[in-house]
Amino acid sequence: MNPDQKIIVPLDVPDQAAAIALVEKLPQVSFWKVGLELFTSTGPKILTELKSRQKRIFLDLKFHDIPNTVAGACRAAARYGVDLLTIHATAGSDALKAATEAVQEGAAQAGVQPPKLIAITLLTSISARQLAFDLKIPLELPEYALSMALMAQESGLDGAVCSPQEVSQLRETCGNDFLLVCPGVRPTWAEKGDQKRSLTPVQALKAGANYLVIGRPITAAIEPELAWKRICEELAVLA
Repeated sequence: MNPDQKIIVPLDVPDQAAAIALVEKLPQVSFWKVGLELFTSTGPKILTELKSRQKRIFLDLKFHDIPNTVAGACRAAARYGVDLLTIHATAGSDALKAATEAVQEGAAQAGVQPPKLIAITLLTSISARQLAFDLKIPLELPEYALSMALMAQESGLDGAVCSPQEVSQLRETCGNDFLLVCPGVRPTWAEKGDQKRSLTPVQALKAGANYLVIGRPITAAIEPELAWKRICEELAVLA
């Protein structure tokens, strides 16, 4: 897989017209993320539009509820034929196990490939201080992220979402078959924004990430096409 195919660009826009405009502005991008804002605005119509353009889809809805509700949501989402789907690890092992079964059922009902189900370990906007003082978690941040990833792996999930700063430890512990997706990746020339635990794209891939979610450095750039090209050129050293 070429390094540029490991980049997932978020469609963090308010409506379908803005999403299509961004997709058309960046025809080289093969993998797009649809999150809460856009999916709430458009529903599955945007997924149909992306699939008609032969794009891969990361449906990032971060399900978090009781096991029965999570299973129902995952079963429904799997029918869309997306490539990646997220659930919060903090939903607990019962919900994670129910979700893994549900995505298989939903995909089989629709006659599509099941999505890779990946667990959110900890949002990349949360710092170690916030984990301790706001969330009252008595673990060091890397230890907490690892425990969430291991619970997901033991529950049958395909992978996890983690910050680039935790990916090396998770790769070493969870093995090469466990999918690791890293948001919060920032080139040296981009602002970090609200990302608290960031690395550059090259650093994140070297640390063991399978996919990088890179949004604002590309989508908020004055010339998104040039920003995309610049990141791909930086990653070319890994080809």
